[in-house]
Amino acid sequence: MPQMVRGEWQNLNGSWQFEIDYGKSGKERGWHQEEHALARTIVVPFCPESELSGIGHKDFMPAVWYKRSFEIPQNWRPGRTLLHFGAVDYEATVWVNGRIVGTHRGGYSSFSFDITDALREGVNTVTVCAEDDVRSGLQPRGKQSGRYYSHGCDYTRTTGIWQTVWLERVPEAYIRSFRLYPDPDNAQLHIEAALAGPVAGATLKAEAYYAGRAAGNVKAIVSGPSARLTLPLSEVHLWGPGQPNLYDLKLSLLPSGADAAAADEVESYFGLRTLRLDGMAFRINEKSVFQRLVLDQGFYPAGIYTAPTDDDLRKDIEISLGLGFNGARLHEKMFEPRFLYWADRLGYLVWGEHANWGLDITTAKGLERFLPEWLEGVERDFNHPSIVGWCPFNETWDYNGARQNDEVLRIVYETTKRLDPTRPVIDTSGNFHVSTDIFDVHDYDQNPETFKARYEPMKTGGEPYNTFPNRQKYEGQPYFVSEYGGIWWNPGQVGDEGWGYGDRPKSEEEFLRRYEGLTTTLLDNPRMFGFCYTQLYDIEQEVNGLYTYDRKPKFDPAVIRAINTRKAAIEEE
Repeated sequence: MPQMVRGEWQNLNGSWQFEIDYGKSGKERGWHQEEHALARTIVVPFCPESELSGIGHKDFMPAVWYKRSFEIPQNWRPGRTLLHFGAVDYEATVWVNGRIVGTHRGGYSSFSFDITDALREGVNTVTVCAEDDVRSGLQPRGKQSGRYYSHGCDYTRTTGIWQTVWLERVPEAYIRSFRLYPDPDNAQLHIEAALAGPVAGATLKAEAYYAGRAAGNVKAIVSGPSARLTLPLSEVHLWGPGQPNLYDLKLSLLPSGADAAAADEVESYFGLRTLRLDGMAFRINEKSVFQRLVLDQGFYPAGIYTAPTDDDLRKDIEISLGLGFNGARLHEKMFEPRFLYWADRLGYLVWGEHANWGLDITTAKGLERFLPEWLEGVERDFNHPSIVGWCPFNETWDYNGARQNDEVLRIVYETTKRLDPTRPVIDTSGNFHVSTDIFDVHDYDQNPETFKARYEPMKTGGEPYNTFPNRQKYEGQPYFVSEYGGIWWNPGQVGDEGWGYGDRPKSEEEFLRRYEGLTTTLLDNPRMFGFCYTQLYDIEQEVNGLYTYDRKPKFDPAVIRAINTRKAAIEEE
């Protein structure tokens, strides 16, 4: 995990045994037992639907099984061994040497188990069963298709392991997790740490460095499983869009009376920045910043949900920056921490979102299935300075004729605010708003003239456009159009296999006139703090990207960049 690095760890990616369990009967048949060999081989962390997995099976898989062997280095003893999973879709059960070590529900959040007591000398075996049913209405599926074929804006599914699996050695007393609260106005970083093991009387120490220079340190005695520190900083460098100033951070936990070998040392980083809503403006470090966002859905032709390489994560951000965007809505998917690491490193603004589509939220059962996983994601990603807001839901349409349960959205919004009071929260992007810090709409009108006329009254204090006035009420919040455009442009398309919004432009020139007309309307509105264009790249049959699915530009990026980077009315000199 890039926000929490230790020196002793072992990557378990690579070749695993694999088998599809169509009848979900593998547990009854003893597939978790060590002696049972699975029939096929898969490359982890790529899902079995993907080419890179070596499987490429596109049909529904009710359950899938994984198995591999590993050995624990001798120098990991004494201590504890943690088994980490970046993400497994959807319900995972994990065994080590035939002994169950834990279960987890949620296809997007990370989880880990302490497997120390299940280990033995020499070769060990880990087995994973993942059950998945995107058609149940009981799990967030995001943009994974609920039909056999991809269709509309739903694409190839992801089943099972789709992020890195690794082992990590920790001492008997260790740092379980921590939250970082930047405080640049007072040249400080506030730290809340969760600790595990025999920690009474231990010393927790924090050290900050900037560009290799020591920038502050603090230590304190701790008495229980949580601790708070305030780290004074000798120099202040702000993190912001296009200004990825980051500090290195080292946290150390030394139990009372223990030698240095028993210490837990964690390397991390942080950025100093402030966020504040001010009237219609979104201020970052007290500067009104117009958020030029693009929709990024995190799909890859060969890996589906999983980028082929770490460089591919970084390149998607660089493509967006090259087009003049300064951030993205990470859409209908909790993105992997490595993407957020690159957003931090490149000074790129992002909105964290869950993959709520497919989940029935017409009853409290939806809250039971949604909230625990969402809170795991918020907790995991809390320290990334690139995340400037949370958006748990996207377009919460009614489900099978039943209305959304507004209390589900209200409770998720209020719980998110309590877990993270430092960032604004949009309850549900587009519709139907219940409780929200920001009011956003989705508008795919393809006519620049009618699009402009719709938002003209706002410029002089008139009522903002509300797509569903019978279901949601605007109450004076900051406002932006968080989906627009989606212009259908695939000149090589033959037949009906692709789609975009509205009618296809007849030429590249017509596309660019439309793009400029729509975008300029939003930039020129003094009561609009941002926009989000749909979308960065094509995905399968959806061909409204500015780049193709294999990341080739459809237009001269400089032309798009010139349109996007014009000064916005709400920005200050």
